[in-house]
Amino acid sequence: MMHVSRLLFQLEKHGIRFFAGVPDSQLKPFIHCLIRTYGISNNHMIAANEGNAVALAAGYHLATGKVPCVYMQNSGIGNMLNPAVSLLSEKVYGIPCVYVVGWRGAPDMTDEPQHRFQGEITLPLLEVLNVQYWILDTDTAEHQLDNRMEAFSSLLDAGKSIALVVKKDSLHDDEEIVNKNDYSLIREEIIQHIVGAAREDVLVSTTGKTSRELFEVREHNGQSHQCDFLTVGSMGHSSSIALGIAGHQPQRRVWCIDGDGALLMHMGSMAVIGAQSPSNLVHVVINNSAHESVGGAPTVADTIQMEQIAWGCGYREVYSVKTMGELDDVLSRIEGKKGPIFIEAKAAVGSRSDLGRPTKLPMENKRLFMEYLKT
Repeated sequence: MMHVSRLLFQLEKHGIRFFAGVPDSQLKPFIHCLIRTYGISNNHMIAANEGNAVALAAGYHLATGKVPCVYMQNSGIGNMLNPAVSLLSEKVYGIPCVYVVGWRGAPDMTDEPQHRFQGEITLPLLEVLNVQYWILDTDTAEHQLDNRMEAFSSLLDAGKSIALVVKKDSLHDDEEIVNKNDYSLIREEIIQHIVGAAREDVLVSTTGKTSRELFEVREHNGQSHQCDFLTVGSMGHSSSIALGIAGHQPQRRVWCIDGDGALLMHMGSMAVIGAQSPSNLVHVVINNSAHESVGGAPTVADTIQMEQIAWGCGYREVYSVKTMGELDDVLSRIEGKKGPIFIEAKAAVGSRSDLGRPTKLPMENKRLFMEYLKT
């Protein structure tokens, strides 16, 4: 296991001093080290999505002539494909980049269902992209990394990109960054109150702890999971899934329980929701300004006005709440009102230490959900 400071030292040794990316739990030590070293600055940006990070890296190279670094979970390879192929490629602009990729679902590791197939195709995807890679595991020594970076230097000089693929527990750190805010609402309690207000309505929950907490709320209540679609992967797409359901189940109210990081990742979906104007859709964004499910690094959600964005996109009703009393008041007021309705709930960072994971497999979740929609 390599101390994360040694990884950063090796990257800096080879002239890399710009970093952009989307947080990943397996890269948490690396990201926290970057925050301690560079903060959130012109040298370190947490991007809205991985394609955004690649474009930021391209801009840095064009401005400086230097090699940037982009970090991501391997699930983010899909988001970075287009700019990697049509912008960075040596067959287009020849912009070099070092990718640091957290390898969820590696074939020899136990992981959640949504990570397994992605883990299987991670290395083949890099090969299709003509990106040479090297795997960091628990046995990697610093001198091996230094030798590999030396070997990769000629590729970077030629305008090609390379990848360091990081397996679970390959990096460690001595301290963590604790991201906090001043809000008192707790996400799991928000979900409990939404479940109470929604009754037998359809709920679509976003990736990460939100879906895990919705599952546990149902378990605690002794309720079926048939009303819920848990978006265990596909970060940023829950609101579009909800819109697709709402348009073809007009007799049902459909709720999307979203997160700020997910909303930022594919914010264009709000414009499509506003344009389609589904009268049966309620879009709730639990905003704690953090990528909490993957380590707690900050998002930029505390710098934007979500209500104004929602109004501008064409939502009919828009609310922002900071207390449980305000939330309950809004949940009561929207009963019977036409949507699309947007609710921002500003929440604290944090979750229970004993938070579990869904015990039903995704295919079982899908079967129960679709059967419910037929009734």
